[in-house]
Amino acid sequence: MRAAALRAIALGLMVASAATATRADPGKEEIRIGQTLPYSGPLSGFGAIGRAQEAYFAKINAEGGINGRKIRLISLDDAYSPPKTVEQTRKLVEQDEVLLMFGSLGTATNNAVHRYLNGKKVPQLFVLSGATKWADPKGFPWTMPGMATYESEGVVYAKHILQARPDAKIAILSQNDDFGRDYVAGFKRALGSKAASMIVAEANYESSAPTINSQIAALKGSGANIVFGVVLGKFTSQLIKGMAEIGWKPDAVYVPTSASSITFLEPAGLANAAGLVTSSYQKDIFDEQWANDPDVKEYFAFLKQYLPSGDERNTNYATAYVNARLLVHVLRACGDDLSRENVLRQATSLRAVTLPLLLPDVAVTTGSDDYLPFQQLRLRRFDGKSWTALSGLLDDR
Repeated sequence: MRAAALRAIALGLMVASAATATRADPGKEEIRIGQTLPYSGPLSGFGAIGRAQEAYFAKINAEGGINGRKIRLISLDDAYSPPKTVEQTRKLVEQDEVLLMFGSLGTATNNAVHRYLNGKKVPQLFVLSGATKWADPKGFPWTMPGMATYESEGVVYAKHILQARPDAKIAILSQNDDFGRDYVAGFKRALGSKAASMIVAEANYESSAPTINSQIAALKGSGANIVFGVVLGKFTSQLIKGMAEIGWKPDAVYVPTSASSITFLEPAGLANAAGLVTSSYQKDIFDEQWANDPDVKEYFAFLKQYLPSGDERNTNYATAYVNARLLVHVLRACGDDLSRENVLRQATSLRAVTLPLLLPDVAVTTGSDDYLPFQQLRLRRFDGKSWTALSGLLDDR
């Protein structure tokens, strides 16, 4: 009986040890990736990102996985509600024991779990928000952004204006929140000492406002010939249509990448949107110039095989595809060391990584003191039908 008891104790210790090892080395048998997205609620359209990434990881698994391990993406609905994000993230880390969090959407939602994940030393990789705060290696070393920051985008617009219109009179309309403030901060930083003389008027609006007509009228009265409109969603349409209705035709209107969707331009009238300037680091998959591009063809072939029920016109799929490819590159670089420390080490030491759908000459480079993966952008102008290239690469390095 004593021998049997000793064997039982030894077996229990072995089981406990194995369980501890699994928790210390997440993804030993499979690579578990955690994610929260709004699959319900007003922003449920962004759930397409998770569906596309699940499809892409299925493709990778069908091809043998990552160094012999299969990827398992556990993507949970947070309805774009920070308290729900906290609940779901804790479940993913503490119950599902994910190796890392990947590509979760939103500034407020990611902010709700920012300290928690860094305290747990869980990589919070390629956050889908352009807030500058995600690139803070000293304060929050376990978090990295997954898109160009709003501030960097503001910088490239200002650089272009300095090159093309150094005598410009600029009016700024911005949303009164971190989104707007980040864009304007980068814009003014790049203008430098000329900001005081070139910016002739500024106005902002609340995201809850019904219209921005009064702000548009006030900015017109400033005599500005360049507009920087830091607008989102319906306010994009209102800006374009409102300017047309009062006969204001500045020489150029710059809007964020997030305002460039055709769904925002159509309500204002595509003819009214002609001349808009925005930026991108990705190829426009519907632009005729990329119709025969091998990467674009490969992308559409992927959708047809692994996401046949999806709407190929949904550009969220393209964003998801690029970031999933980037994560796969990081995981492959980890080799057999799938510790969280090594995942972070590989993610922060990328050297000129090229990815399908990125514009020519755009590459991803990161460092231990530089967490920004996308700092190169190319300006585009809307011609009334599609976006066409306007500049070479500009960056915020």
